[in-house]
Amino acid sequence: MAAPAICSLGKDLANSIVTFLPLDEANQAKKNNIYQIRLKRVQDDEWSISLFTLCSEGWECDGVVYPKITWMKNELLSKLAKWSTEDKKSEFKSTLSLIAVDKYSQLYQCLKEKYRDMVKVWPEVTDPEKFVYEDVAIATYLLILWEEERSQKQLREKQSFVDLGCGNGLLVHILSNEGHPGRGIDVRRRKIWDMYGPQTILEESAILPNDDYLFPDTDWIIGNHSDELTPWLPVIASRSSYSCCYFVLPCCFFNFYGKYNRKSTKKTQYREYLDFVKEVGDQCGFNVEEDCLRIPSTKRVCLIGMSRTYPPTQEKLIDEQRTLYIKSQHTDSLGLSSKSSLDQDDSRHLDCHASDTQVGNLDSSLVPPEKLTESWMPGFQPREKEERIRNCALLPRDFIDKTVLQVAKLLLDSNSEEKDPRINDQSKSVWDTGRSLTLREVAEHLEVDTLQKLKNECGGLQTLLRNNHQVFEVINSNVSIRDWRQEVHTNTNKRRPEAKRTAPSDVLKTRLCWFYVNHPSGCPRAAESCPYAHGAEELRPSLMPRKNRNSAPDGYCSSSLVLM
Repeated sequence: MAAPAICSLGKDLANSIVTFLPLDEANQAKKNNIYQIRLKRVQDDEWSISLFTLCSEGWECDGVVYPKITWMKNELLSKLAKWSTEDKKSEFKSTLSLIAVDKYSQLYQCLKEKYRDMVKVWPEVTDPEKFVYEDVAIATYLLILWEEERSQKQLREKQSFVDLGCGNGLLVHILSNEGHPGRGIDVRRRKIWDMYGPQTILEESAILPNDDYLFPDTDWIIGNHSDELTPWLPVIASRSSYSCCYFVLPCCFFNFYGKYNRKSTKKTQYREYLDFVKEVGDQCGFNVEEDCLRIPSTKRVCLIGMSRTYPPTQEKLIDEQRTLYIKSQHTDSLGLSSKSSLDQDDSRHLDCHASDTQVGNLDSSLVPPEKLTESWMPGFQPREKEERIRNCALLPRDFIDKTVLQVAKLLLDSNSEEKDPRINDQSKSVWDTGRSLTLREVAEHLEVDTLQKLKNECGGLQTLLRNNHQVFEVINSNVSIRDWRQEVHTNTNKRRPEAKRTAPSDVLKTRLCWFYVNHPSGCPRAAESCPYAHGAEELRPSLMPRKNRNSAPDGYCSSSLVLM
């Protein structure tokens, strides 16, 4: 059966125009998703690149095959401009280089249609479109990879698997539904687990690198954004059985004992970390292969260990080498060389799996008592069961307001020659939009204590500014004052889960307008068109439940400074 096309291209080389005609499962053009990319010479060596859509209002997106218009406008165009002027070889392999792309395309379309309703009922706070379609894409890749493995090795039964650090469990759910026996393990139970049904096996437990967390009857160990467990995946797979394989998709940078420390500036941090995880696989005796997935994520390179570099008879010798390598990584973290920390005579008598130190400071409630045995690495800390919120939302309200005002004042600095004042068409008066600065430039003007507080939050300064999207616009690491006159109003609620939708009437005029209170030119919108209150007389009582945190009362602006 031929794979359905995903997109048809129309090339007008004479005019430097490419038209993209996305196709549905019946190979019919999706009229709402037709778009063009145009290249135009401005003068001499100066070129412009533009994006045109046929019908932006009815645009459908899944974040993978059909991207979001905002992403194409704010991210894709700048990337195309950058790539067209770069003269260097890519650090990564081409996408889907290890599997048949036509099979992948066909299966992805089928699975996307099969599991698309998950977007509507997603109970987690994470973006449903990103996570659902990303896991569908990862599952598609694994299913094709495993199908080809069965063909090569002449296997009759579908491969079994264990997903370590399975998170929301959707990948486990899809693979199980498609006939592969397996289970997922994570330190923290998710709300969505209850929706999958009994055929999806998910376990709440911390995973420790020791002999009790080996899986001798499992064909594949999976690590999908497994964080602290990422470097341990090849070790666990290699010690589970000689035939056990692994798939790992690294995201956050961890080594065996904690955060991964960068060692070289000649590579990007991401490339260096991938090389480290690959090195672990090499040391464990795997032929490690690398591929690039087709997922809506910047971290989309996976590492796969499907075969060994040694015969089964050398397992004991190779495992001794694994132990030495792991110990050398621990001593390197203490600032010592691996040679000085390992006595060569003693190394011959090392226990391949055990260490002399128990796991320190571990909450025993996370692990069954029978599995609190010795760890392969002293002091390894699994992820905490209760995930601490680190998205700047729980920072003190006065700290947030002070930082917002400080950044806004920096952008609206009247001495700047980079300001971009624009004319309000309604009043013909100047409304100061200020200038645009990079995140680095903004950070250089903040106090050390402020930066330290933000450093402890995920995303730091960028997250705080994005949280205050009423005031700021952050695109490609550039910060500017948001000009609400330029906003294109779209129906952002139509694809959000029902539980996450909020009627506009519940929040209208329940808080003072930041621009009305703080901006030297006031709010760029008239009072009747602004959802925030222009003055205390417009304030309405909020119908939304109040968050339990250090914040100002609903309907009041806690800022006491005005930018002049």
